Amino acid sequence: MLNKNVGNIDRIIRALVGVAGLAAFFLVATTGILHWVFLIVGVIGLGTAAMSSCPIYSIFGMRTCPMESE
Repeated sequence: MLNKNVGNIDRIIRALVGVAGLAAFFLVATTGILHWVFLIVGVIGLGTAAMSSCPIYSIFGMRTCPMESE
């Protein structure tokens, strides 16, 4: 399983972007690639917010959450 590397503020922003992306997918009358970009942005935003983990952050060794003390 992926380690937690997304902080609370980052999670909130990702969730808001995800909801906005899905809302645009379902409500905005677009066609073509833009329609699918809205879906992808929405799903990835909500998924990374729900898991508190971002694979791209893991690749680059980044984290926006505080270190857990042992």
